[in-house]
This record gives sequence, C-alpha cells and structure tokens, in this order.
Amino acid sequence: MSDSGFTHLDPLGRARMVDVTPKEPSHRRAIARGRVSMTSETASAVAQGAIKKGDVLAVARVAGIQAAKRTSDLVPLCHPLLIGAVTVNFEINDESIEVEAAVETIDRTGVEMEALMACSVAALTIYDMCKSMDRSMVIGEIALWEKTGGRSGHYRRSGSEAPGRPLAE
Repeated sequence: MSDSGFTHLDPLGRARMVDVTPKEPSHRRAIARGRVSMTSETASAVAQGAIKKGDVLAVARVAGIQAAKRTSDLVPLCHPLLIGAVTVNFEINDESIEVEAAVETIDRTGVEMEALMACSVAALTIYDMCKSMDRSMVIGEIALWEKTGGRSGHYRRSGSEAPGRPLAE
C-alpha cells in the first residue's frame, strides 16, 4: 500500500498493479447480475427467436464469455487471470431480460470484475441485437451478487439490495 493509503498507487502517487505474487492461489467464484428492460413486444420477439439479427441469447452468451476472458485488456489495473469456467444465463420476463454471469478460477486474485464484465457485455449485446426493434431499452441493475474465495471470504448481497433469485442453468 502506498503512503497515501491507496492500494493501486505507488509511494510517488503513480498508478500500479497490486502485487499478488505472495498470495496463495485459491478457488474463487463470482456471480454478477443485470437487467435489460425493454418493451413487451421486444421481449416476446427474443423469446420467439424473431429478432432479425438472429439468436439474441446465443450471441449474448458467447459475448459474455469472451468479455470475461478479456477483462484485463479493458480494466487497466485488473490482473489477467486463467479463467476456469464462465456461464452466462438469461431469464426472459414480460418487459426485461435478466442476465447472470458466473466466473470461476483458481488464482491469487478474485474474478468479480470478470463476472461484472461478462454480465455487462452480454447485456450490451442484447441491446445491439434488438436495437432496430426497440431503441428505448435500458441496461441497468448490474451488480455483484456473490463472491467466494480469497482473504475477504464469502460475500452475498442481502435482502433489499439483492437483485433477484438465481437464474436456472
């Protein structure tokens, strides 16, 4: 930690990546969730496979997986990790699509950013695939739902802050 108390600044106040090499690798998992709100017509078209660009959820799933693997390329001080597994699931509701991304690794630092990135990019891909039908869509409520492993241990959103129940795999 720097003299200023910031973990990502060196003693001269310059940005740095935190040194995680002394830490022992451990199993780590993170789950992030988000929502793409849309008209009922758009949600119905996605459910029926009637979006002109193709299978919205298949493309969004692959985009989310790819995003998790490339997180350190986009978030400047994020460590590159060997990702063990990524799952991206969806639940279509009357006026929204819920997105859930889960990422796992055995490494020295957590996968929260990878799960959040996977969820975000999957939601952006849904928007991109559906925008010709509905430009009023809103992407929101992207949040870390749960994380396990590492020094800080287990975290799970509680009560009123929890975005919803787990999505089916």
